[in-house]
Amino acid sequence: AQAILLGPVSVICHDCSAQIDHTLPSGAMADRYLITKDAVAEGAAVPEKVQLKLARNTTLAEEKQKAVAAKTKDMAEQREALKKRTQEYEKEYADHEKKLIDLRREAKLGGNFFVEPEAKLLFVIRIKGIIKMAPKPRKVLQLLRLRQLHNGVFLKVNKPIL
Repeated sequence: AQAILLGPVSVICHDCSAQIDHTLPSGAMADRYLITKDAVAEGAAVPEKVQLKLARNTTLAEEKQKAVAAKTKDMAEQREALKKRTQEYEKEYADHEKKLIDLRREAKLGGNFFVEPEAKLLFVIRIKGIIKMAPKPRKVLQLLRLRQLHNGVFLKVNKPIL
């Protein structure tokens, strides 16, 4: 679950009476780690440890900003590559369908028959238990690695499989 907050939250630190601003992360991987933005009240004495913490948080915030920028750039590149691959696949599928249609028409014009291409891959699922099953089908299920109910396996179509 992701919390939504409209603006930063100010918290007064009880140890050093410094005001600390917290903002919630946005949800992206590099964004989601909370780095507090500490603001010290004017005129307040700041202990050395708090100063070290402030320095550490500023360096962490800079690193986080760089990581977020790099991640958004990488995601944009990946998205573009995915779009390009998807378009290529869609074109390939459309060309294949068009080729099949042309072959059907050509066969019809020539007075021949067109034999539809058959599947090259099967997905076999076990839907029956082992009780009251003959030994040969039981062995076949064992050879196909279908030992449990609702297990599935991909098989390449060839003469022995059919």
